[in-house]
Amino acid sequence: MTGSRVVAVGHFQPERVVPNSELETMVETSDEWIQRRVGIRERRWAGPDETVDVMAEKAALDTLAKAGMTADQIDLVIVATCSALDRSPNMAARVAHRLGIPGAPATMDINTACSGFPHAVAIAQHAIAAGASTTALVIGAEKLTDVTDFTDRTTCVLTADGAGAFLLTADPEEHISPVLWGCVPELGDAVRIERSGGDKFAQNGRAVYRWTTFELPRIAREVIDKASLAPEDLAAIVLHQANLRIIEPLAAKIGAVNAVVATDVTESGNTSAASIPLALSKLQEKAPLPSGAPVLLFAFGGGLAYAGQIIRMP
Repeated sequence: MTGSRVVAVGHFQPERVVPNSELETMVETSDEWIQRRVGIRERRWAGPDETVDVMAEKAALDTLAKAGMTADQIDLVIVATCSALDRSPNMAARVAHRLGIPGAPATMDINTACSGFPHAVAIAQHAIAAGASTTALVIGAEKLTDVTDFTDRTTCVLTADGAGAFLLTADPEEHISPVLWGCVPELGDAVRIERSGGDKFAQNGRAVYRWTTFELPRIAREVIDKASLAPEDLAAIVLHQANLRIIEPLAAKIGAVNAVVATDVTESGNTSAASIPLALSKLQEKAPLPSGAPVLLFAFGGGLAYAGQIIRMP
């Protein structure tokens, strides 16, 4: 069976930086409260012309440039997003058009909210293994400010905009571990963007935090086991960037004593499906991990869906 590998990681963020002090002028909150509760100091907000597909395209171009490849080599585009305002066409088709991919690339969107990116990576990996693709562009892109209630101080301090991407290619060896994915149906309403709620993001943050506290370490160990690795083998851990109080303790809880932990949430906020590739791309720019280094990816979100795998760095 054909394997797959990540050959490049890239990202895009809007220019506008929004510090906690700006949110203090909008709702009843404080910089101290936000940092203590979730660890965020600032985030990026997109402008009117920076739509989901525009940001996805820019992340894709950054990734292609890093790979030294061109768009005409791509035969599959997957975009993970929960904030696209248009139901059709899918964002992946728009990105393929914006990139000028010739021929007839397969295009699809994935919506499992914040866990969308590792789901999309797994689908691309499976497509390559099945012979349905040889070069897959996987993007997480979100404009959460379009679905944010800026009167709700519990959620508007979290959300942000941005995009990140992986480029996957077929390889004789497998460089991505089997995915571990699932959901917790009884917590399906814990993270929501529903018509009855004005199409705005809402969540039961306490329920999500409680679930991650008790279940995340166990599931992370299962992901590592499926890769036939030990926690101390990990070079890095990149979780969905939701809350620093969830992110920082995990390495110690699972015994990943050698792992660098991505904490991009502090300066990028919560970008939902974009947060994992965005955080990994920025980490790689600041402190590059060696080629072949094993990195744990794991995300959780609406549904309550979750997914994770271990990739080898380009």
